[in-house]
Amino acid sequence: MPDGFLPPPRLMNGHAMTLWAWARRRAFPKLPPPESRLFQVTPDARVLAHCYWHRDRAARATILGLHGLEGSSRAHYMQGLADKAWAAGFNVVLLNQRNCGGTEHLSSTLYHSGLTADADWVLRELAAEGLSRFGVVGYSLGGNLALKLAGDYGAAAPAFVKAVVAVSPVMDLPRCVNALERRSNFAYQWNFVRNLKGRMRRKVAAFPERFSAEPLDRIRSVRDFDEAYTAPHFGFRDATDYYYRAASLRVVDRIQLPALIITAADDPFVPPEPFADPAVTGNPNITTMVTRHGGHCAFVCPANGVHDGYWAEWRAVSFAQQHVGIS
Repeated sequence: MPDGFLPPPRLMNGHAMTLWAWARRRAFPKLPPPESRLFQVTPDARVLAHCYWHRDRAARATILGLHGLEGSSRAHYMQGLADKAWAAGFNVVLLNQRNCGGTEHLSSTLYHSGLTADADWVLRELAAEGLSRFGVVGYSLGGNLALKLAGDYGAAAPAFVKAVVAVSPVMDLPRCVNALERRSNFAYQWNFVRNLKGRMRRKVAAFPERFSAEPLDRIRSVRDFDEAYTAPHFGFRDATDYYYRAASLRVVDRIQLPALIITAADDPFVPPEPFADPAVTGNPNITTMVTRHGGHCAFVCPANGVHDGYWAEWRAVSFAQQHVGIS
């Protein structure tokens, strides 16, 4: 196991690990209350971030956290990342994707798995305010965004973006959606669809002139949702075209920032094969850690004197300390 990651025997199963980490309650008593901030990323879209600032914020490096599909800044892994990064001396900005975290009313648009423009806008706005060093850490969909952001930058990455980390990234979207449709993944598909449909109903209520609830009764999968809403809304030909164009695997060969990918061979719906693609393994800027166990955005092992048992969070912050610095 890379860097000593060894889960307890009862969690040496991707489903068990994923569900246990998702269901377990966590508390972060040392993490201060966040400051809420809205960013006007386009004329018709604002996004909400929860920011944890140190008093001397301009002297500190900053972590921008990106959540997964139907997640938010309150997701346990986002809060866990903030807790560790804050304790290490970083400012932390946890960004809600458009419509996430109860923000459907703030934007007349949707979000998608390759929409890197919002993260880029937030980074540039904060940099204009005097913050000079950023690391980007993304989980699942957010991991795809982090890698695609770095790949889209290529050799033209802003000097203030120093490194990216992707945990369980859906880097090869077509393969991940296919995996999600396996019978063994019915519970994950059902949960994603339930949340997507609930969010879309709230979106229709907020913008009835722009969106219709009519397709919702026919939607049974994430692919169905993307065919009905995401692809046409953003001008993709269909869901297949969307998945191809939004996948960071197409651009990871262009990454010129230090990048860390953490994924598990037993992730229920992020297959390990893409991480052996020559576009990844042939890029010397990318460090890839594929553990035998770990599930999806989980990576829980016994606590030790270094971390609390949430290994991927610790590895992400350690990588940021190495490549972004703190002060």
